[in-house]
Amino acid sequence: METVIRTAGLTKVYASGEVQVLALRGVDLAVERREFAAIMGASGSGKSTLMNILGCLDHPTGGEYYLDNMRVNTLGRDQLADIRNEKIGFVFQGFNLLTRTSALENVELPLLYSRSHRQEPPHQLAAAALERVGLADRMHHHPNQLSGGQQQRVAIARALVNQPALLLADEPTGNLDTRTSQEIMQLFAELNHQGVTILLITHERDIAESARRIIEMRDGVIVSDHPTEAKA
Repeated sequence: METVIRTAGLTKVYASGEVQVLALRGVDLAVERREFAAIMGASGSGKSTLMNILGCLDHPTGGEYYLDNMRVNTLGRDQLADIRNEKIGFVFQGFNLLTRTSALENVELPLLYSRSHRQEPPHQLAAAALERVGLADRMHHHPNQLSGGQQQRVAIARALVNQPALLLADEPTGNLDTRTSQEIMQLFAELNHQGVTILLITHERDIAESARRIIEMRDGVIVSDHPTEAKA
């Protein structure tokens, strides 16, 4: 299998006054292409710090990080910005949609910042991404005309539009009710079956169980890493 994420001895130290806080204590992790993995842990476990590093939003203090066979832990700000746009699709708890623009325009945004020279027009790629998440009939609606679940589907379409190596979802069901959360997790499962590599950050066991692998963190280290029951 081809590795999308590989870390070796990843550490992160924060300075709090004169005190140093060791948020990550040597994390070794590998995620293969087409995997659907969940990282679990309580507040303070290090999962959010790890997510920020894996998402190229923060630098590790030590160790190595390779994303899609590219060593990224020593890259500069501009290079990291390019990688975030080209290699990673982000889905957040709060949707992070622009309120005065349509679903289609929201999904087009990453394409406007992309340096890739794609042949297809942005609106065509964005429409295809919205169709992929079941919102072909809502593409001209604004966020305030959509339910929470529909807004998250727009956010997922936006994350997919650049065809990233990794879909990174941070508590994606945190603002949704139970039924809608299940629908969103089913969508992630369908996307994974289509070949999308997904890494999910959550503190909820039932949400993590929707993935095919659960990685549990405590005090800055991985304490367990195991597959979930096989899903059809």
